Amino acid sequence: MEQNNDDLLTISEAAELLGVSIMTLRRWDENGRLVSIRKKEGGNRYYRKTDIEVFLSDLFEIAKDWVLNDSDLPESFYCQNSAVFQSRLIKMETLMLQSTLVENFSSKIVSIAGEIGNNSFDHNLAQWPDIPGIFFAYDLNKKQIVLADRGLGVMKTLKRVKPEIENDKQALNVAFTEIISGRAPEERGNGLKYVKFIISKNSINLFFQTGNAVLNLSANNSELKISEAKDNFHGCLVLIKW
Repeated sequence: MEQNNDDLLTISEAAELLGVSIMTLRRWDENGRLVSIRKKEGGNRYYRKTDIEVFLSDLFEIAKDWVLNDSDLPESFYCQNSAVFQSRLIKMETLMLQSTLVENFSSKIVSIAGEIGNNSFDHNLAQWPDIPGIFFAYDLNKKQIVLADRGLGVMKTLKRVKPEIENDKQALNVAFTEIISGRAPEERGNGLKYVKFIISKNSINLFFQTGNAVLNLSANNSELKISEAKDNFHGCLVLIKW
């Protein structure tokens, strides 16, 4: 079946829409991450608009691929510093207030995302292992927010002030149950313990992975479910759903 030209994008148009380079798109095509179509063998690459839309909609997988494989990120999902993150967080809050899809606890959702995103910048300041900044994206229709960083991770951060921490699972438990800062003697309020408290009182779910440990917090529940992950990386990967 012949493809309608109106539904096709050139590689340069697709690159601009995604916020990545043409070379990145070529790599993605070759490794199967985002496959192009060609009108003839060896011809120019084209992309279906629907394929681009589907690719951009899978926020969690894009973030996971970034923390695991250092893959290229769409520019619209990357916050290179805290100022960019705060600006995009405010924009998200504005959209939430305008939306009928977000319940009356939108301020709580924003505060959770803000706390987690700010933690990434605060605890990795001048110590990013490779790529500074964070992944931050949201889909209000799907009621989800995704954050990620390629920072030191929770365990290395907390071992500065609690050297007795032995593994990622223990580090997650400490982070969500104790008021503690990764930059002693600084105290920054309740941190992730505050996140846990908000979730225990609202219909919000949290997935939080750091290293090889995963924490799940269910809506209206304060029980920490911490398990070992199949994959391992430095940094954090977070999914907030409501």
